[in-house]
Amino acid sequence: MGATQGVSYLVAFSAGLLSFASPCVLPLIPAYISFITGLSLADLTEGDRRNTLRKGTIFNSLFFILGFSTVFVALGASATLLGKFLLDYQWILAKVGGVLIILFGLFIVGFFRLEFLHREKRIHLTGKPAGYLGSLLVGATFALGWTPCVGPILSAILLYASTCQSVTSGIALLGIYSLGLGIPFFLSSLALNSFLIYMDRARRYIRAISVFSGIFLIIIGVLILTDHFRTVSNLIMYLFQAKGV
Repeated sequence: MGATQGVSYLVAFSAGLLSFASPCVLPLIPAYISFITGLSLADLTEGDRRNTLRKGTIFNSLFFILGFSTVFVALGASATLLGKFLLDYQWILAKVGGVLIILFGLFIVGFFRLEFLHREKRIHLTGKPAGYLGSLLVGATFALGWTPCVGPILSAILLYASTCQSVTSGIALLGIYSLGLGIPFFLSSLALNSFLIYMDRARRYIRAISVFSGIFLIIIGVLILTDHFRTVSNLIMYLFQAKGV
């Protein structure tokens, strides 16, 4: 694995974690878990029944994660294919992508408003189709949603995927982004009581998380725009190797 590729994957995983921690996703996790399992929060957190219900929660959560991961990976492959189709103009794509990522970062920090990102475009399901297939469908529906928080972060990763040299790299990039989003979701579904306590404490840090996410995107955008992403990647890998990591 090259230095740039390794750091790209780290960035994608971090972006997934930031998407999970965003104010558009984090407060809705208990509702999603309740919806895909068909159980109330009282049932899910009741100590006497929790072990009995654990199997259903595990598999429904896994199928939900598989649903949104499939859509994200397909988007990553499509973005890379488009980038390969426009191969002669990839340097322009990198510059435009860098500028857009910076703008997304400034938007998340709160420097300005983009009205089209404030309009929620989400398919609403009034009832979940039965079984694990239903959880898969709900996960895919979740991925197709466009919210003010997840949209810019996901768009930044897709823009970067469009500059990848191979479709496999684009698929891997969005697969790792999905892992960053899916792992904390899965852990939250296994320990919902603990998650509810954590979420209550985390509410006070939501604004700080948004600012950090915006700054994270701005830095990535600047590195891509100035063509220094590879330089920084090589430096990071050199430091890790020097320390014997």
